[in-house]
Amino acid sequence: MSVRRLSPEQPASFAFSKENLKKAEWWMSRFPAGRQQSAVIPLLWLVQKQEGWVCEPAIRAVAEMLGMAQIRVYEVATFYTMFMLAPVGTHALIQVCGTTPCALRGAGELMALCEKKIGPRDHRSKDGKFYWQEVECLGACSNAPMAAINDYYHEDLTVEALDKLIDAFGAGKGPAPGSAIGRQASAPEGGPTTLSDKALFDGSAAKPLKKLPNTPVKGAAKAPAA
Repeated sequence: MSVRRLSPEQPASFAFSKENLKKAEWWMSRFPAGRQQSAVIPLLWLVQKQEGWVCEPAIRAVAEMLGMAQIRVYEVATFYTMFMLAPVGTHALIQVCGTTPCALRGAGELMALCEKKIGPRDHRSKDGKFYWQEVECLGACSNAPMAAINDYYHEDLTVEALDKLIDAFGAGKGPAPGSAIGRQASAPEGGPTTLSDKALFDGSAAKPLKKLPNTPVKGAAKAPAA
């Protein structure tokens, strides 16, 4: 794992919004007294959803709320790669999977497009709208190549499809996630080849259960008369 450090670009302070403060307090209440430190990951995630990334003042704020040493919160934030440690794009955070299945099906071309349209990886674009990076397996191997954009997966990507997605996000639109070729879940291209009979799923093929006779179990005591 590469070394992960906080960005040299840091805000002067951090505070949870009223809504997120309530959520943070709710998470803390989910753990027994004296065990509130167990809420460190949910609280850091709330920070990221609010700010787009985890800044150093937020680490201090979370540590104070949970009664933890700041270094312990720092260790969590830098260990888990789901936490961004530098400012990301205001419109889209693009995480292109570069693991073997995606690499074999064109992830390199997707990354080349990102570098061309957005700039170097692990940096914000000049207009501040985008940030892209290569990540390890995101678990959608049958729909490779794919990328996570903000909170959702975009699968079966081509250079042309990703190009259109970047333009749409740049224009402030929210393209629908999922397969770029209309694949159903992880079914084969062109549609499912098995279990295609709708009667298997709508209940019409189900047979009514036969009512079994009340057969007493051998050796069982008889129920007392009413």
